[in-house]
Amino acid sequence: MAYRKTPAEIRRLEAARDHLVVCATEVVADVGWAQASVTAVADAAGIAAGSVYQHFSSKSALAVEVFRRAAQREVDVLGEVLEGDGDPADRLRRGVEVFARRALENPGLAYALLAAPAEPAVGAERLAFRRRYRTLFASVIDEGVTTGRFPGQDAEITAAALTGAIGEVLVHPLSTSAAQDADLLIAGLTAVALRCAGAAP
Repeated sequence: MAYRKTPAEIRRLEAARDHLVVCATEVVADVGWAQASVTAVADAAGIAAGSVYQHFSSKSALAVEVFRRAAQREVDVLGEVLEGDGDPADRLRRGVEVFARRALENPGLAYALLAAPAEPAVGAERLAFRRRYRTLFASVIDEGVTTGRFPGQDAEITAAALTGAIGEVLVHPLSTSAAQDADLLIAGLTAVALRCAGAAP
């Protein structure tokens, strides 16, 4: 008879895996993808480097899981705002503001998610999540067009342009240690977002 893990063993392994991902996320936020070696992650988690491979087949697999979990949190937060109640333009403004503020409050991780050089598997995940952001923006823009809040337009094109613009505006502030006026940056970014959709800032 094949050995089967008990529920307690499964819970222990899942907890250990989750702890490893949390530690790996912190390492990536501190040093970026390239420097987030298996050894560095293992040291942060307080385990031997070989133990990492009990949970992930490779560094690439761990990196993908780190990206997926961190990026999904941001998608979920943005979705809560953009899919909420109220005026579409106000939700668009608040969504961009929340996204930008969260990024600026955790610049290391935000830069890793948005633009930092990474291996191809992480790059593929980044593209997939950019599509999710575009879908969220397209939905609120399409609603705004339907209700007359935004002028007629191709919501998908506007959403793609907006997604790219947000990332481009944030890349430099996230990648430098120079002091930034976050409120001024966010005000400018939200104004651009509203103009992009055809609403007055």
